[in-house]
Amino acid sequence: MNTCSIFSSAADRPAAEPLAALQADLDAVAERTRDIGPWRSGAFEALARHGLLAGFVPADCGGSAASEPAINAALVAVAERCLTTALALTQWAAAVRVIAGADAAVRGRILPRLAAGAEWTTVGIAQLTTSRQHDGRPALAAVGDGDAWQLDGTCPWVTGADACDTLVVGAALPEAGRGFFLVNVRAAGLTIDLPFEMLALSGSRTAAVRFQRVRPAAVLALAGDPPRTGGLATTALAIGATRAALAVLHREAAARPALAPVVIGLDAELGAVHHDLLDAATVGADQPRRERLRATATSLVIRAAQAALMASKGAGFVTGHPAERLAREAHFFLVWSCPEAVSAAVMCELAGLP
Repeated sequence: MNTCSIFSSAADRPAAEPLAALQADLDAVAERTRDIGPWRSGAFEALARHGLLAGFVPADCGGSAASEPAINAALVAVAERCLTTALALTQWAAAVRVIAGADAAVRGRILPRLAAGAEWTTVGIAQLTTSRQHDGRPALAAVGDGDAWQLDGTCPWVTGADACDTLVVGAALPEAGRGFFLVNVRAAGLTIDLPFEMLALSGSRTAAVRFQRVRPAAVLALAGDPPRTGGLATTALAIGATRAALAVLHREAAARPALAPVVIGLDAELGAVHHDLLDAATVGADQPRRERLRATATSLVIRAAQAALMASKGAGFVTGHPAERLAREAHFFLVWSCPEAVSAAVMCELAGLP
């Protein structure tokens, strides 16, 4: 299915020409994607066709097992063109990481189809990481039912649930701990709410999913931790969104030399953060460093989007202008998978505190 894989060159970066071709394909459907989502607009098919999806999948399961720096560089490029597609891709990739840890039979049955874009999956784990942690009881629980399991409760945030074939969900287990399960979206007892109308990225079709005695299609793991929050993927998307905002700023500065110092300063900051991201992906940074990077990138994307809006003046405040959209999308990074350390750092900056 792949034309020319973006991961066919050096191990630490995607191939330039296939990556540019992918970006062009995403540009062509970006407006539709922001409206109906990447599964229906053709954006996800483009990711599969250019070999990006295969890069997240192990080589023994139909993938190309791209390096962590190459994957993060690709995420930056996707987010630069379409943040809606990039968000959906991170949720797909999180589901793939959990499936890749399952037994060989499950991996061999599911991962090749995901790598090829023959079916879609997404993840519902926010209830284990950053969402509804104050309720005192699990939002989604798994209960043994003979030799099987059944799920009861809610996944409060699931991207693309009504557009995917399967969900990877995390649930609390009876004797403490958590398990991870693959669920068919057509399973009896599963209900997908209408997608949220959000400040931005409503095309991600993010919705709550409710479970009433739902039997999973497969048990993926009965121990282990969910994919990290505040990790490098969220930082990569913030860098890509910053690039998009700076493209607007560059266009405005071409006719207004007074903007040159602003452009130079933000460009330099972006270059430093991007370098730090790829270095962290190469050396395997610890969680504190990942969180510092995320906080820095969040601050940068907010400021770059505001600068693009100010440079665009009144035209940028009109619905449909790129600066207006980018300003709304930038605020997504204030609420998406934001662990306490990242929230604290950004809030302190907003309040002018050290």
